[in-house]
Amino acid sequence: MKTILAFGDSLTWGFSPKGGRHDYADRWPSVLEAGLGEARVIAEGLNGRTTASDDWTVASDRNGARVLPTLLDTHQPLDLVVIMLGSNDIKTFVTGSAFAAANGMKRLAEIVRTFPYGYGDAPQVLLVAPPLTVPSPRNAVPASVSPRSADDVLFDHYYSQTASDLGVGYFNAASVATASPIDGVHLDAANTRAIGEGLIPVVKSMLGL
Repeated sequence: MKTILAFGDSLTWGFSPKGGRHDYADRWPSVLEAGLGEARVIAEGLNGRTTASDDWTVASDRNGARVLPTLLDTHQPLDLVVIMLGSNDIKTFVTGSAFAAANGMKRLAEIVRTFPYGYGDAPQVLLVAPPLTVPSPRNAVPASVSPRSADDVLFDHYYSQTASDLGVGYFNAASVATASPIDGVHLDAANTRAIGEGLIPVVKSMLGL
């Protein structure tokens, strides 16, 4: 059986724009696992997680580059690591830049490839560009959710180039999912499921399933 690590933020955790958390079956890692059949998908989503930047305004470590080695060690052996991050990098008080987020994704891919695994070979890597933000009363000025730059329209450009340069897999979640206008950032259940469904053929191809 193949083992996949889904490494992400609130979109992987299953945060609902209405508040709370989507049902387990509606979260994209669960949908991906169900669609793959003979595979296990480990969901490692954390609200507010960035690719490789610090956010000192919260209680736990949100820096993905710092925590990823521990998770790789915890869950090895792995066949694939799916990384969907960046929505929090473009918070105006973090980096505000899709280019910086892409550099963070590059660093995460490097960590996956170079970690000293004790069980099995290094897993494959699949970089996923997150869905774009949309206008919402909650992200307008003054914002009641963390304000983000409009730079997310460049996710696909920078992430696809990064994946090509590294020779890893790539998927643009914005091609299948749209953020909810309730808060402009998070996804309703249908759009969360759409990411898992969109990833099924990509992951099957990468793992030969």
